[in-house]
Amino acid sequence: MKFFQKTIAVLLSLTVTAVQAQESPKEEDFFKILKVTAPEGTLLEVGGLTVLPDGNLGVATRRGDVWIVENPTSRKPYFRKFASGLHEILGLTYKDGAMYCAQRGELTKMVDSNSDGKADVFETIYAWPLSGHYHEYSFGPKIASDGQFFVTGNVAFGDEEWWRGESRVPWRGWTMKISENGTMQPWATGMRSPCGLGIYDGELFYADNQGDWMGSGGVVHVKKGSFVGHPAGLQWTGAANSPVKLTATQFNATIDERRRRDENGRAIKPENIVNETPNLLYQMKDKFPGVDVQTPAVWLPHGILGISNSEILEIPQGAFGPFAGQLLVGDQGMSKISRVFMEKVNGEYQGGAIELRNGFRSGVLRMAFAKDGSLFVGETNRGWGSAGEANEGLQRLVWNGAVPFEMRTVKAMPDGFEVEFTKPVDRKSAEDLASYRVESFLYKYHSVYGSPTINKEALPLKGVKVSADGLKARLIVDGMRKYYIHQLTLDEVRGVEGSYSLVHPIAYYTLNNIPDGQKLAMSDVSTKNSAATPVAAPTTAPAAATTGKKASTKVTTGAKPKLVEGQAVTMAKAPTYDEVKGLLTRHTCAACHQANKRQVGPAFSDVAKRKYTNDQILELIYSPKPQNWPDYATEMPPMPQVPKADALKIAAWINSLAPANGSTSTGEPKP
Repeated sequence: MKFFQKTIAVLLSLTVTAVQAQESPKEEDFFKILKVTAPEGTLLEVGGLTVLPDGNLGVATRRGDVWIVENPTSRKPYFRKFASGLHEILGLTYKDGAMYCAQRGELTKMVDSNSDGKADVFETIYAWPLSGHYHEYSFGPKIASDGQFFVTGNVAFGDEEWWRGESRVPWRGWTMKISENGTMQPWATGMRSPCGLGIYDGELFYADNQGDWMGSGGVVHVKKGSFVGHPAGLQWTGAANSPVKLTATQFNATIDERRRRDENGRAIKPENIVNETPNLLYQMKDKFPGVDVQTPAVWLPHGILGISNSEILEIPQGAFGPFAGQLLVGDQGMSKISRVFMEKVNGEYQGGAIELRNGFRSGVLRMAFAKDGSLFVGETNRGWGSAGEANEGLQRLVWNGAVPFEMRTVKAMPDGFEVEFTKPVDRKSAEDLASYRVESFLYKYHSVYGSPTINKEALPLKGVKVSADGLKARLIVDGMRKYYIHQLTLDEVRGVEGSYSLVHPIAYYTLNNIPDGQKLAMSDVSTKNSAATPVAAPTTAPAAATTGKKASTKVTTGAKPKLVEGQAVTMAKAPTYDEVKGLLTRHTCAACHQANKRQVGPAFSDVAKRKYTNDQILELIYSPKPQNWPDYATEMPPMPQVPKADALKIAAWINSLAPANGSTSTGEPKP
């Protein structure tokens, strides 16, 4: 009998182990990308999308065409040309029987007055000045809660100072609010490249691109009269109808724009200064009292959740399951979509962002929900570059109805954060502080193109309380910092179902305010931390660690044990592409790099030719040196969120791509 019981126990143990060993589902297991087939020869460099009341899809292109797509979710959609000959459309909407688009120099109304399926009336609602600079794109419109239209204008760039955004003519770098009768009200300024617009909770939000004065992208609440960061548009605040009162003179007297010239009188491009006390955007609130300086409601860390953030779109009820009511934000450069959730604390929006879906064929510029709850995704990359290989595209993202194991939301608490899950968590893993890491960081506010992450700190975790239903985990976190991005990493939290890990285990929460309220009592929380148990040093060094350094047993409370310096640098056998493919996707390496082809960044095979050691590649992942690759316009951001073990594995695979006599590449298989 005892033998039988022991046998059953062993079998049960093996079963549990087998279940735990199952590979956790990935984003593509829930959200499938489908192509919308266009007529042969049609170039869909999509600049605008809108779903019409009858379910048909309006598609505007950068080349100036407008199409109506009938039965757009069917296998054989029908494309009908509605209008052509317009100038670089970068936004499209429908209102009261008419289509509206933002051309480069005007807001245009298009009407099919004789019902023949083609626009025959084109009315200029409002025209704005242009200098003729190539970068003066215009985006929109979005319909405000009062029925008026929001449109935004890109800045130009300097001639000699080609890196510096300029507002050469009125309302470049501004949001404009335009009525149906053609009245324009300047609304807010501080925009650089405001490609992404969206209405949420009846309010206007926008997403910008990283660049000068913009350390990273983000979702920003655009209130009337607000200044959101870029100073180019300030020169027009003297106009009688300007709601922004900060002037360019005031700004320049307070903030150094770093306009320098060399001994030959040539302008010097400002570069990042490592050892400095930088300005931070939120500090402008104190430097310019009385000015509504608006910081991002949600930062979207550069190179992680995008490099060129685009459309902001609310998920309607009935679509995408547990995420209804949240926001989607596209990204043109990384060909991906992120998910954003917000709350109001002390009257100000703040919230978090998590990746939703990678892998679109071109840069994600526009999105619109179909009547069936699927998502149309309009794409383009001509002149801009993107992770997707195609220059254009129209695709559809379809949820299969299965609920992924994800963080549904993160909310700020008086003493930390509360994470809500889409499915119950395994209590043993969720009550272990070693399953969590919380770090905070921010970006510089300067005239340099972009910013490294700065002031990064690991925050101590003191306790965790898991709800009775397993759907919430509340963390007590010391050292939270107002206006900072807080990175929550839940690598070791497992679900009850399948012992699966989270599809996306990292969330980025922007803490504009710390709420008041009841704090948790330490008697009510778990303080278990399996990582705090000292690990005995091995008597024999593992074969992979050949540096001769002793292993450290020091472990930081509330975090997973850190990889020992030099560990796993040398591998007996380099990993194959199949072994690192998931890491390349998860850590967004594949968004900018391919094995053997130049993309946003250099091919991995070209990196391998530099003959870096694995340790050197590791350091370049954490602290890139863009000056080493001057032929690439988009600088690689620091990627501190990549675990050291993963980074070293990626480095070993990259180095396996280096040409060598008699070697066999373990690079990506040829299609």
